[in-house]
Amino acid sequence: MELAGFANVAKIASLKVDSKLIVALLERWRPETHTFHLPTGECTITLEDVSMLFGLRIHGKAVNGPTNVTNDVYMENLGIEPTTSDKNGASVKIVWLEAVLTQLKNNPNPTEAENILHSKIYILLLIATFLMPDKSHNLLHSSWLPLVGDLEKCNTYSWGSACLATLYRHMCKAAHKGVKSIGGCVVLLTVWAFTRIPLLAPVSNEVPSHPYALR
Repeated sequence: MELAGFANVAKIASLKVDSKLIVALLERWRPETHTFHLPTGECTITLEDVSMLFGLRIHGKAVNGPTNVTNDVYMENLGIEPTTSDKNGASVKIVWLEAVLTQLKNNPNPTEAENILHSKIYILLLIATFLMPDKSHNLLHSSWLPLVGDLEKCNTYSWGSACLATLYRHMCKAAHKGVKSIGGCVVLLTVWAFTRIPLLAPVSNEVPSHPYALR
């Protein structure tokens, strides 16, 4: 996880979301300016916030690639392939990833290859359920696989930029009338509010340390 650049954010993935706070912030979000309009003025989440709160890389290559990948992408990047029932079009079901992860965890004597696969599956689950989930929260598009196929290369991407851009896009969609759910990393939105508006934050006696979302 250190090699791939996800060690810090892996410690944060279990944090809870304050749904009422999310709704209150979305009511003040303006898609035209990508800012929150508060009584004290305008403010927004920045790349520096993502870096300090989550410890994600904000420099490097853009997180992008072809979306028309073939079925070979699973064997090429993971060395295993889901069954037809575990797929949904160009996506794989998250329950399949979770099942593979559980199987790897229960192996008392894993090989080096299995440890690497364990990390890749865990990173894919972080992407699908925490950092950049869609509103379905049950599918991962297979175009993500080439980005984590090589863990050393994985650490050259600007994952923090992708996480923030995805959250911006989902907040802009959720700000419209009638929308009842939101994708993206809402935990980032929660801990940002706790950091920038301290009166909202739970009382904590812990000394702040990087990544600061752990507080």
